Amino acid sequence: MLPAAKLRLQAAILAITAALLVMVPAIAGADPNPKSWENWKTDFSKSNIPLSEVVSGGPPKDGIPAIDDPKFVAAGEAELDDREPVIVFTHNEETKAYPLSVLMWHEIANDRVGGHPFAVTYCPLCNAAIVFDAQLDGKRYDFGTTGRLRNSDLLMYDRQTESWWQQFSGKAVIGALTGRKLKMMPSRLEAFGRFRERHGDAKVLVPNNPSLRDYGRNPYVAYDGRDAPYPLYTGTLPQDINPMARVVIVRQEGKQPWP
Repeated sequence: MLPAAKLRLQAAILAITAALLVMVPAIAGADPNPKSWENWKTDFSKSNIPLSEVVSGGPPKDGIPAIDDPKFVAAGEAELDDREPVIVFTHNEETKAYPLSVLMWHEIANDRVGGHPFAVTYCPLCNAAIVFDAQLDGKRYDFGTTGRLRNSDLLMYDRQTESWWQQFSGKAVIGALTGRKLKMMPSRLEAFGRFRERHGDAKVLVPNNPSLRDYGRNPYVAYDGRDAPYPLYTGTLPQDINPMARVVIVRQEGKQPWP
């Protein structure tokens, strides 16, 4: 295909995708009965949020596949641009990096670091990169994507009880574990080049199947340049800052987070 024709095709695909995203809230709102959703074992009678706030992001349950058997290479062998952002996480003296170019297409990596289970998560629409302790009350949980959003943020689910968890807060909002909260772990988001300088032998996540997704391409091109989120977001917008501005959130247990 000629370059010009390829660009026109890509532009058409993006336009169709944008149009579908605009339609999603109306489609989701037309049938708010959870029993009509995919084959869930979730106890929808338990929830601490209005179910009307849940909208479809487009894909079905696990339509964005979480990574359950992550594959790694040494940082010195990873074929990444020095400016590629990676989530860096250390536990029990083991350090790993998770490139956003991979998590952009999977959103969750169920992994073990330093012998302990963790869920490494990334929500592209919020640019929220958060690592959670995947053990609760001594029991390990692993997570998948619901295909749903709340306030434009990923709603993930645990495969043990199929409770739904808000990624941004780590709180269970629907299902048997409603009200429980996952422990957030300290992590950092930095350029791969800087990470490699410090941790040349550390492990870096790579795709299990490089042909599964178009890794390296951003499906949300220019999203952070918009004046407002996609219409998938139905909440209020701030009055004194651009709604799409990137902020750092400072959290302290029991207190209101500060951006």
